[in-house]
Amino acid sequence: MDLQNTVKEALNALYHHPDDAVRAQADRWLQDFQHSIDAWQVADNFLHDANSNIETLIFCSQTLRSKVQRDFEELPSEAFRPLRDSLYTLLKKLSKGPPKVRTQISIAVAALAVHVSVEDWGGGGIVNWVSEEMKSHPEYIPSFLELLTVLPQEASSYKIAVRPERRRQFEKEISSSAEVAFGLLTACLGFEEFREQVLESFASWLRLSHGIPASSLASHPLVHAALSSLDSEQLLEPAVNVISELIHYSVARSSGGFSAQMPLIQLLVPRVMGLKDQLRDSSKDEEDVKAIARLFADMGDSYVELIATGSDESMLIIQALLEVASHPDYDISSMTYNFWHHLQVNLTRRDSYSSYSSEASGEEERNRRLQVFRPSFEMLVSLVSYRVEYPQDYQNLSEEDHKDFKHIRYAVSDILVDATAVLGGELTLKILFMKLVQAVGNCSSNENCKWQPVEAALYCIQAIAKSVSTQEAEIMPQVMTLLPKLPCQPRLLQTVCSTIGAYSKWINAAPIELAILPPLVDILTRGMSTSEDSSAAAAIAFKYICEDCSKQFSGSLDGLFRIYHIAVSGEGGYKISVDDSMHLVEALSVVITELPPEHAKKALELVCLPSVSSLQQEITAQGGVAMQQLPARQLTMHIDRLACIFRNVDLPEVVADAIQKFWPIFKSIFDHRAWDMRAMESLCRACKYAVKTSGRYMGITIGVMLEEVQALYRQHSQPCFLYLSSEVIKIFGSDPSCANYLGSLIEALFSHTTKLLMTIKDFTERPDIADDCFLLASRCIRYCPHLFIPSSVFPSLIDCSMIGATIQHRDACKSILTFLSDVLDLANSSAGEKYRSIIDGVVLPRGATLTRILIASLTGALPSSRLEEVSYVLLALTRTYGMKVLEWAKGSLSLIPSAAITEVESASFLQALSNAASGSNTSALTDTLEELSDVCRRNRKVQEIVQGALMPLDLHFTAVT
Repeated sequence: MDLQNTVKEALNALYHHPDDAVRAQADRWLQDFQHSIDAWQVADNFLHDANSNIETLIFCSQTLRSKVQRDFEELPSEAFRPLRDSLYTLLKKLSKGPPKVRTQISIAVAALAVHVSVEDWGGGGIVNWVSEEMKSHPEYIPSFLELLTVLPQEASSYKIAVRPERRRQFEKEISSSAEVAFGLLTACLGFEEFREQVLESFASWLRLSHGIPASSLASHPLVHAALSSLDSEQLLEPAVNVISELIHYSVARSSGGFSAQMPLIQLLVPRVMGLKDQLRDSSKDEEDVKAIARLFADMGDSYVELIATGSDESMLIIQALLEVASHPDYDISSMTYNFWHHLQVNLTRRDSYSSYSSEASGEEERNRRLQVFRPSFEMLVSLVSYRVEYPQDYQNLSEEDHKDFKHIRYAVSDILVDATAVLGGELTLKILFMKLVQAVGNCSSNENCKWQPVEAALYCIQAIAKSVSTQEAEIMPQVMTLLPKLPCQPRLLQTVCSTIGAYSKWINAAPIELAILPPLVDILTRGMSTSEDSSAAAAIAFKYICEDCSKQFSGSLDGLFRIYHIAVSGEGGYKISVDDSMHLVEALSVVITELPPEHAKKALELVCLPSVSSLQQEITAQGGVAMQQLPARQLTMHIDRLACIFRNVDLPEVVADAIQKFWPIFKSIFDHRAWDMRAMESLCRACKYAVKTSGRYMGITIGVMLEEVQALYRQHSQPCFLYLSSEVIKIFGSDPSCANYLGSLIEALFSHTTKLLMTIKDFTERPDIADDCFLLASRCIRYCPHLFIPSSVFPSLIDCSMIGATIQHRDACKSILTFLSDVLDLANSSAGEKYRSIIDGVVLPRGATLTRILIASLTGALPSSRLEEVSYVLLALTRTYGMKVLEWAKGSLSLIPSAAITEVESASFLQALSNAASGSNTSALTDTLEELSDVCRRNRKVQEIVQGALMPLDLHFTAVT
């Protein structure tokens, strides 16, 4: 009773206390209570208590439902009947509500049925039990109908903590009871007040039913009840759900194809088509219109292959779907967007015509269909293009509304691209250009010019840029000529700039005599001084036109440098951000790459000059001590620009000369800011790109760089030193002349890292170090195994990986598991034969422990999303060491109590492992591992038992000094 009072007080605090902290504390206590064994009895008592308020009933019904789903194994076997009887009593008591509580109890009964065998319900299973009880107690039909509705929904639910085999078995039991359920539901059709529940339950059962002949369904009373209910305002929603499920049923993989389902399809399609006029009925409730539109969209998606034939009947459906697409409510019109995409794919994909006798006849049919559907896609382009228009009150909309509007524009862009696949880019462009001309005409003839339609048409033209040929000579010259004449409204200018960038390849291919580029550059410069959004779009456009028109710019470098210097200096009224200025850096870098080497070197110095001068000034002005107080941003903004230049100027010798020249500046930053993670990440990124671009032209700079990295890593343990080294290993790993200093680098970096990562707690606190360490180790295996495998740090790193294998950080965990699989794959490869004895000497003594850790990871120590990576390591271990792994696995599984995993389940896993060890059917091992993982994760208590058995040891090791 004391506990019940405490629950009452906690619920009262949760729902009514004014203090947030008290509510949060009450919530935590109640969550802990729900996991306790006492929760069974307390929740049951409250639910049977007539004085319990609605808050208590909802909480306790949720608790009891959760306990049945997840913790049924806590109860002794003899508890089933009392629990079933109690739930049944509650189900009858709640026949008239509250609905939320009744639903939770219904789910609890369904979950109970999953846990126990057919015999526990009297031999015929739960559906037969419901049938008998319903006949005996017709007064409780609402509760029985709710139970019938949730039963098929829970059949394959992973919320219910049962073994996979039992889940599959129950799904078969329920599927085989479909006819009984249909009979019960049919009997209830006579009660008008239950018809909504009957239809919802029927829809639920259709999702699970298989193999019922189409002719049987086409004549079934439940199907006809659903069709007739489409005319009822009250029953429209559940009727639509049924028809939607029937449509899906008719195209399911087990349905036997369209020909087998034609009796059902021929019944459904005309009835759905009869609802078309209601789409335009303004008196119709909005939710009803949405339901009808959903039905048309489902019909289109499901029957797209039939529709794509272009028959007269198909075109009627197309007209109805265009009607939906034209609806003013975007949520309704967008329901058809998936259909238009699937139709486009079906019309244009060559394998859609593989059944034709020859390639020529298939191509002829393809062209016929494209001609048939061309007017429909032309109409679609006109219908969707206006939806991207900025609302008049856009500035006053919420941030969430702004996100929704952006999503709409992306969705419309996708539809327009789909249209180009059917119509061709040029025809789509012509339709959109006419809209642009019309919008510009309306704007110029009106004093209160509306820029929004102009921007919308231009946005659509931009969206299809990749589908328009670079040789298009009719419309695009007119578009480009029109751009400088458009109003200088910030959002319109932003789209103008984006359009210039999108058509950069066309601009490059345009005849020189058109002189298109100079006025467009003027527009971009104007964009950079108008607004932050337009300057960002202009910077990106500059990048694209410099990439694609680089040869045209090689004689105009002075103008580009002037724009660049104004942008990065912040002078001249440009509103370009530091991040967006990177696009200009990329743009210039690409142009420099096209220059002759003697000019490129000078140009590179000029583009680096603003950043180098600023860094030099900071170093000189601040001095050693003061420089340590400098905000990191004042350094990183300049270093990041240099990194961008080194990355994009594809001239190895020129970049190598530059890095050698700038090295004193870099070294000064290394020496004075090695403690600063942001500065070091930025600087290491710049060095990484310099190494990547320059390669073997780095000369002596690479040596001094690595000396700096080794010394500073020992002092400051910055992970970025590891990823810089990773790039060095990739470039120089196989170079014999670099073996000495790379060997020294490997020893220095890994010996220090293994001292940092001595326990799983160390890994959790420094996942970035772990991630970069094992990425580097994998690089060493690929590029310099001759230096890495024989090194003194290799055994320590294997130990280290075993300690950190169960880290929860996704990237660090993946890096560790990849390293382990790389080691094992090397040992099992012909190229790794020379290292096999070394690897065996390290892995074999640790094999039993490694196997145990991997099995623990599979069964709950790691999230199930890591299953693929862990499985691969276990498979690689099995391929390498065969039956030894089987013995190690037997030892690990023997530690797990039989309450968690049965002998049959263990034997199944070991058999699959044995098969994999002998080289047969490795795919079966993956399936078995998933099954084992599911068994051991089925509820929290089982998972704790398994992990307690497999992971009690806290691994430590002594690092190599």
